[in-house]
Amino acid sequence: MISTLISDTPIEWRVSRETIPYPDAVSEMEARAASIARGEAREQIWLLEHPPLYSAGTSAKPSDLVDPARFDVFSSGRGGQYTYHGPGQRVAYAMLDLRLRGRDVSAFVRGLEQWIIDTLAALDVVAERKTGRVGVWVTHDDGREEKIAAIGVRLKKWISFHGIAINVAPDLSHFSGIVPCGISEHGVTSLSALGKTTDMAIVDKALRQSFEAIFGPTVNAKL
Repeated sequence: MISTLISDTPIEWRVSRETIPYPDAVSEMEARAASIARGEAREQIWLLEHPPLYSAGTSAKPSDLVDPARFDVFSSGRGGQYTYHGPGQRVAYAMLDLRLRGRDVSAFVRGLEQWIIDTLAALDVVAERKTGRVGVWVTHDDGREEKIAAIGVRLKKWISFHGIAINVAPDLSHFSGIVPCGISEHGVTSLSALGKTTDMAIVDKALRQSFEAIFGPTVNAKL
């Protein structure tokens, strides 16, 4: 059950207002995850935006990188295939201790999915899981299905890092340089494309409230 993901110890909630280079973020995540594993640091959720880039997960196929010269391309230790990150996309990196949450990877991933779904519901968007597909999706009135959020995580010593990305108001044309998550038969969308809020502060508030309902209380990070 997702309820087993809740921990009573407050989780740090960190928000970066400036764009963070991808290698810097990965380095910080890895260091924080190691500190959590050693019992030296709190768990942390880190909200940020990246400059435009493509990230390759452990299952990425070279043929899915359609335009390798378009943006910087980074190999990533997270699960999944190619994804895009850039301005207007809310990335939430989750450095959480699954030793406190039943060591259940499937339940953890379902929890991340539910976090996105509940956040989008608070923003007046109906989103859902799709069997056999990674991420969170919306279905249009004409039956078209488009991806609005991605999930890609890695575990080391039962500590998670990497996380989720919700398309708030990115340039959707930037996704054309890859086959997002290896899925070519469906497109991508965003809150902006759906005519919903693009105020990142409102999105962040919804993210925090939905997160706490699934994973437990948070406390502002001291930076």
